[in-house]
Amino acid sequence: MPDVRLSSPQGKWVLLTTVLGSGMAMLDSTVVNVALPRIGSDLDADLAVLQWTVNAYMVTLAGLILLGGALGDRFGRRKVFVVGVVWFAAASLLCGIAPNAGVLIAARALQGVGGALLTPGSLALIQASFHPDDRGRAVGLWSGFGGVGAAVGPFVGGWLVDGPGWRWVFLLNVPVALVCVPVALRHVPESGGGPAGPEGAGGGRAHGGFDVAGAVLGALALALVTYALIKAPEGGAVVAVSGAAGLAAAVAFVLTERRRPDPMLPPDIFASRQFTAVNLVTLCVYAALGGFFFLAALQLQVVVGYSALAAGAALLPTTALMLLLSARSGELADRIGPRIPLTVGPLLCAAGMLLMLRAGPGASYGLDVLPALLVLGLGMVTLVAPLTAAVLGSVSVARAGLASGVNNAAARAAGLVAVAALPLLTGMGEEAYREPAAFDAAFGRAMGWCAGALVAGAAVAAAVVRRPPPDCRRPECLRQGGLTAPPLEGEPSRKRLG
Repeated sequence: MPDVRLSSPQGKWVLLTTVLGSGMAMLDSTVVNVALPRIGSDLDADLAVLQWTVNAYMVTLAGLILLGGALGDRFGRRKVFVVGVVWFAAASLLCGIAPNAGVLIAARALQGVGGALLTPGSLALIQASFHPDDRGRAVGLWSGFGGVGAAVGPFVGGWLVDGPGWRWVFLLNVPVALVCVPVALRHVPESGGGPAGPEGAGGGRAHGGFDVAGAVLGALALALVTYALIKAPEGGAVVAVSGAAGLAAAVAFVLTERRRPDPMLPPDIFASRQFTAVNLVTLCVYAALGGFFFLAALQLQVVVGYSALAAGAALLPTTALMLLLSARSGELADRIGPRIPLTVGPLLCAAGMLLMLRAGPGASYGLDVLPALLVLGLGMVTLVAPLTAAVLGSVSVARAGLASGVNNAAARAAGLVAVAALPLLTGMGEEAYREPAAFDAAFGRAMGWCAGALVAGAAVAAAVVRRPPPDCRRPECLRQGGLTAPPLEGEPSRKRLG
């Protein structure tokens, strides 16, 4: 049974390490957005190249993150986490020295591979290390500081872009990794890596190999569909063929997972109605957030007229709210359950995005931009930690890596599709980010789409997510949406996460 206490020195080191690693990946998901106009100007790139600068990272991250979680469960979560941190730092160095757009996009794809190794491992390490009584608060702190990493990205990116240059947006990851790796090796206990029984006492699954075919098909489906969405304005047979091939790869992925004895994505994990519902909420929420953070940094620079640093600083209120309130949000969800936070949070985010419609030419920061970001930040505080805890609590501890991987894959895939699809849905041309009036009109339409996705997520949470009985240990709990699973043989029953 996990016994590390959050108040102990080791508990603080575990939390620091996992926050640094996952925060590095989360930071990179958003830090690039504010640098896009400068990257486009420096590399003479159109909007499609800017989309791929974001999406090349997301394709490999979303496509391989399930495999990353399974590798950690099988070979050791700390070991795979450390490999992921080192890989991510090396790819970041390549991004920082990229001589052209092609190399930058390829390096971003390599970054996503590193992110797929370290991201599920960071959360699984928390789940496997901390005592059940401290796990909810630890998850809340992890979510809060990770959210800060994502939210502070635009500010850090703006400061770097206006200072030493956009390449330092990527080079910054190297010193972070140099701190993270030795701390992990010295202070974080290993978990997983020991198959014993159906799933392995340490979290490893007893199987003879890994579902490489599933990983390749999943990543290929995302890449082809993304390519079709980005190239759709040009039309032609290539777009139709890539779109059809992407859908075919998605179907092949589902069939492969259903037939393999050792699938990367075991279909039986969706027997938990709670797990399925929370991942549907994740798809809606992170599609909206991915689209918002991609476009908001451009809107503030292209339309409102901010510098890169000012645009990044403008988004800091969400960071402050996440830092101050996320841990308490996790504790609240422990007491009242996930349904209310996962219903109210997306609605607050939707309201914040609609308020951003006021951020047009000549907008006042205090009257137009700040209120929108405060409401958005409150929504993120309300939903992020409870969403994470609900996902982890809907499966057994032995499947923590898999559950984390599924949820992260859903979040990244949703953001990926949003970044690819919103310019198409809103009529944003290839040179739109150089034309303020055209971009402003498209941004307004995009915020409507994002708010609609958030309302859909809130509706799913209200209709399906439930708080289970306090001591639900029956096998049918998973099918009925319980947040606990029966203990493995010889394992003490686990305390419900909320």
